[in-house]
Amino acid sequence: MRLGRTLRRAGKASAGALAGALACALIAAGAADSAALDGTAPWTGGRLWPTLLVAAIAVLVVTTMARRLRFEAPSARAQRASFWLAVAGDLVDIEVSLALVAGTAAAIAVTGGLASPLHPLLYAVVAFAATLLSRPGAIAAIGGALILEVALAARAPSWEDASLALAAHGTFLVGAAAAHALMLRGLIARHRWRRARRLDREVAASRESARDYRLIAAALGPASRAPRGRDDEERLLAAGGVRIIADQLTWVLDQAKRELDARTVALAWLDADGERLKLKEIVSDRDDVVEQPRLPSSGVLAAVVRDRQPLLLAATKPGQLPYYQGGGDGAAFTGVPVLEGVHVRGVLCADRTRAFDEADRDRLTDAALQIVRTVQAEQVFRAVERAKYEHERFFQATAMLGRALTPEQVMETAFDAAAAIVGFDAAAITLYDRERRRHRVAAVRVSPGAEGLLDPDKLGGLEFADNTGLAAMVVKNRHYLPAGGEVREVTAPVYTRGVKLDDARSLLVLPLVSADEAIGTFMLAARAEKRFGKDVREMLGVIATQVAVSLQNGLLYKRMETMATTDGLTGLTNHRTFQERFGDLLERAGRHGYQAAILLCDVDHFKKVNDNYGHPVGDEVLRRVARVLGEVARKIDITARYGGEEFVVVLENLGVEQARQVADRIREQVGRLVIESDKGPLQVTMSVGVAAFPDDGGERAQLIERADMALYHAKDSGRNRVVTWPEFQAARSKKAS
Repeated sequence: MRLGRTLRRAGKASAGALAGALACALIAAGAADSAALDGTAPWTGGRLWPTLLVAAIAVLVVTTMARRLRFEAPSARAQRASFWLAVAGDLVDIEVSLALVAGTAAAIAVTGGLASPLHPLLYAVVAFAATLLSRPGAIAAIGGALILEVALAARAPSWEDASLALAAHGTFLVGAAAAHALMLRGLIARHRWRRARRLDREVAASRESARDYRLIAAALGPASRAPRGRDDEERLLAAGGVRIIADQLTWVLDQAKRELDARTVALAWLDADGERLKLKEIVSDRDDVVEQPRLPSSGVLAAVVRDRQPLLLAATKPGQLPYYQGGGDGAAFTGVPVLEGVHVRGVLCADRTRAFDEADRDRLTDAALQIVRTVQAEQVFRAVERAKYEHERFFQATAMLGRALTPEQVMETAFDAAAAIVGFDAAAITLYDRERRRHRVAAVRVSPGAEGLLDPDKLGGLEFADNTGLAAMVVKNRHYLPAGGEVREVTAPVYTRGVKLDDARSLLVLPLVSADEAIGTFMLAARAEKRFGKDVREMLGVIATQVAVSLQNGLLYKRMETMATTDGLTGLTNHRTFQERFGDLLERAGRHGYQAAILLCDVDHFKKVNDNYGHPVGDEVLRRVARVLGEVARKIDITARYGGEEFVVVLENLGVEQARQVADRIREQVGRLVIESDKGPLQVTMSVGVAAFPDDGGERAQLIERADMALYHAKDSGRNRVVTWPEFQAARSKKAS
C-alpha cells in the first residue's frame, strides 16, 4: 500500500518532466526537421506525424507554463512525509525548462536548423532558466539546449560548417546562461549577503540592548518599565504561553510518532465546557489529513474520554478516525486520555498499519504525561508572572500614594493607581462628612473616549445626604458593592437618581476606610462586562485602603499647612506668609514692569472696643472686618492680618489712584458693619494708609514703612480716612513750611 502511494506520487510529480524530456529526444532525432515536415524523410511516412509532433510540442509548452503558474508548493509536513513532494517544485522547473527548450528547438529545426535566424530565442530561454528557475531547472535548460545543438549539427550535411556553427552556438548558450547567472544571481546573492550581515548586526545589537535593558530595569525597578495595563499583560502572557505550548506539543508528537513508527499522532483537546473535542495538534505522513477544529462527539476518541481508559484497536472501521478524509482505512489505533489529576483534558492517539501492543500504549501514556507537564509548567509560569505583575503594580501604587501630599494629589494619584491595575472608563471619589451626614463628590475622572458614560461637570462637587444609593450604603456597611462587580446586580442609584450610568456594564464602589471608619467611597465604572473580577476587586480593595489613609494624611497635611500660613482668628494669611508672598509679588512686578499697591488698615479705637464690650466682641469685630477685606479684594490680591487690629491688602497691577478707590470702598463697608453685643449694637471705623510700587518705593520694607506712615497720618488727622504716601508727603511739606 505504501509502495503504491509512493509510485503514484512519483508519477504525478515527474510526468511533466518526462514529457519534456521525450519531446527533446524526438527533436534531437530530427522529428521536426524541415525534411520531416515536407514528407521527404524516408522514416516519416508522410507529413502527418511530424506535423502532429510539432503541434503536440506547442501544446506541451502552453500547458506547462499554465501548470507552472498554478503550482502551489506542498506543505512543510507533506514535504517531510514524501521525497517526491519535497522535490515537486524542482521537477516543475525542469518540466518548464525542457518544454521551452523543446519548443524553441522545434522552431529552429523547422526554420532552417543551424542556419535558422531563431537561435537567439534559445539563448533567451537559457538565460530565462538561469535567472528565474531553480538550479535543477537551469541545468536542465542548458544541458537540453546543448544536446539538441549537438544533435542538430550531427544531422548537417557538412561537419566542418556544422562544427563551426556548433562552437559558436554553444559559446553563446553558455555565455548567455553565465552572464545572467553571474549578473542577476550574483547581484541577488550580494544583496542577500548584505541583508544577512545587516540582520546579524541588528540581532546582535538587539540582544545586547535586551541584556542592557534587563540590567537597567533590574537596577531601576518596576517603575522604569514600559507601563502596561492588566489586560495587556494577560494578553502577552497568553500569547507567549500558547506559542511555547504549541512548540512543545509538536516536539512531543514528533517523538511519539518516531518511537511508535506511526503514520499519524494527534492530540484532541476538550473545549472549555468539557463536552466537545477539538483537534489541537497533529503530525502525519498522510496527505488526506483533515485538520478540522471540531471533532464528532462520538467515536473512538469520545470513547476514550467517556471511559477515561486507554484504548487499543487492531483495526478501525471506516469513519472511526475523524482526522482523515473518509475516516481512515482500517488502520490499527491506540488512544490514551490526557489526565490532569482526576480531570480529563483531552485524548492523545496514534494509528499505523500494524497493530499496537501494550508497550506502545505505555509509550503514548508517557507522552500524554509530558503534555500535561508542559501545560502545568506554563500555568505555573503564568501564575508567577501574574503575581509579579500584581506586586509591581501594588508597589507602584503605594509609591505614588506615598508621594502625594495634598488631598487633591491623593485623589488624582488614586485614579492613576487604579488604572495600573484595571482599565476603567469613569471613576469618582466621594468624601463623607459624618457630622453633617452628607456626601460630596470630590474628584471625577473620565477616560478619553468615554465622555458619554458620565458627565464630570454635572457630577463634580455634587452633595447628597444619606440615602439608599450605593455610595451611602458602602459607607454605612464599609463593604464594596455590588458583590460581583456587575451593574445588573443592583437597581439602586450610585449617588442620586439624577446621576445616570446606563451604559456601564461593570461597576464597583469601594469604601475608603481609615482607622475603622469610612471616610468616603471610590467608584469605578466600565462599559465592558466582567471587568472587576474577584482578583481585581481584592487588589482595588487594598488600593482603596491606602487611598483612605493617604487622604487622611493629606487632610492633616492641609490642616497643618493652613495653620502654618493662616491666622487662626480671621482666616486671613498670617504675618509671616504675607511677608513671603509680598516679596514674591514685588519680584514679579519688577520683572514684568507692572505696578502694585499696599493698603495698611487699622480699626479705629479698637482698644476701647475690647475695654467696653469685651474681647469676644473684639474678636468678632476682627472677623467681620476680615470678611469685608476678603469680599472687596480680588483672588489675585493678598489679604492678611498684619498684627493686632491691623490688616494689610496688597493689590496686584494697580496704581495709587486705583488703590485709593479700593481703600475707600473697604473703609465705607467697614463703617456700615453692625456688630450685636450685650451692650447694644456696635459700629467701628477704619483708617487706611496707601503706598504704591514703584513710585513710592522699590523695596518691601520701604513700601510697608511708607504705608504705615500714611496710616499714622490718617489716624492723626481724624481717623476713618484714606491717606496715600504722596498725600502724606504733601501734608508734611506744608506743615514744614
